[in-house]
Amino acid sequence: MNENDRMKPPKISLEKILALEPACLRMTVPEAYRDENGHMNVRWYAAIFDEAGDTFHERLGLTPEFHNAHGTGTMDLENHFNYLHEVRAGDHLAIFSRLVAHSAKRMQYLMFMVDETRGSLSAIFECINAFADLKLRKSTPFPPEIATKIQAGVAASAALDWPPPVCGVMRA
Repeated sequence: MNENDRMKPPKISLEKILALEPACLRMTVPEAYRDENGHMNVRWYAAIFDEAGDTFHERLGLTPEFHNAHGTGTMDLENHFNYLHEVRAGDHLAIFSRLVAHSAKRMQYLMFMVDETRGSLSAIFECINAFADLKLRKSTPFPPEIATKIQAGVAASAALDWPPPVCGVMRA
């Protein structure tokens, strides 16, 4: 194995990623996202994954209404991006998620950006996210009903026949 191969995530078939349906987000890349290199600027990857993350969190019960009622929120602690294939204005994207690990206060998940126009995996986003009490401004354990959903998601992920392409330095 050469050095470049060690730096790339393992190849994952598009079919395996698409099996993570439903997508957290589907969108068409606007012309305004294009940079001087003729592709989507790096800052928009973070914005797109962040928007998809809202849907991902809502599926776990972490809705704006839940947070408002309980004085809670979530906060990213670590992020890692792999940019695999360029994305261009006009491309149709879908973002899929996969829970990887959790602790009482944190969860680790992956998001996969699929360029449906080109039929390719364009980027992988890895995140460590914490549940927080916003009154205390400190992380706190997930409520039991949320923790149960996270545990189920991690178990479903572990049952998949392909390992999660984690960077290896982040831990929930």
